Amino acid sequence: MNPLFLLKVSRPGLWFATVWLYLLPTSQQSEIWYSPIFWLGLIYVCFPLNLLVYGWNDSVDYDTDQLNIRKDSFWFGAKGTQKQLQNLWKPILVTQLLFYPLLIWFGGWQMIPLLFGMLLVNYLYNLPEKGLRGKPPLELLCQVGYLLIAPLSIYLNQVDHLPFATYLYLFLFAVQSHIMGEVMDIEPDRKSNRKTTATVLGTAKTKMIIMLLVLIEVILLLFYFNDKFFAGFLGLGLVWLLIDLLIIFKTKKYTLGQMKLFAFGSNALAVISMVYVWISGCLLG
Repeated sequence: MNPLFLLKVSRPGLWFATVWLYLLPTSQQSEIWYSPIFWLGLIYVCFPLNLLVYGWNDSVDYDTDQLNIRKDSFWFGAKGTQKQLQNLWKPILVTQLLFYPLLIWFGGWQMIPLLFGMLLVNYLYNLPEKGLRGKPPLELLCQVGYLLIAPLSIYLNQVDHLPFATYLYLFLFAVQSHIMGEVMDIEPDRKSNRKTTATVLGTAKTKMIIMLLVLIEVILLLFYFNDKFFAGFLGLGLVWLLIDLLIIFKTKKYTLGQMKLFAFGSNALAVISMVYVWISGCLLG
């Protein structure tokens, strides 16, 4: 299968989410950059893991994706043919089998339930007819699967565990990222009769939920982590969301160019936040 197609399936434009979660537990550990094991894990959460997550989803969402103007790009994923998608399980399986033994060898037996948990969440989310991806708001709860990346990094890199509040922040971050995608996909999801939180609530209410999530994140940063800079950084994002809903876009659908611009901006902001969080260690509790 074409390597460029597989790379597109893994959605490099969205790698920042898994990279962010992997890097966080290693904050302020400068020696980690010299560890081959660290790079093994980073490579896994970039390509094989995202190939599993998004490739599995693409395999069961063919009809919806054909209506989605976001698809067929390295930002938002491939728009595969039925034949390509029918055979996609093969490279997904091969990449997992290549990495699983190494992750378990270097990370210990604790890796087994973590990797199984990732598979289980993806299985429940992507069941063809009864998958949680079509049962709002359960599709949002499935984002808890992303949180397993943090302990994967902890065991693999032998760093300290994270406090509960950090996992709460990460869960809010994962749900926020997912629901933003639902807003962008609301039109093709409705046309294909797919139910999501966004299609049920509508654009305006869904954007308000996103703002509520960001507000809770700001409160956590201010009053638990005591980090005014990062809280202010997110606060600016909250202001933009208010302007988006009340003045500029309101409930209008975004054009493809606008969505690509937002994706570029999201990645730029993610890199800035990753660097700050890693250097400051502000989310380590």
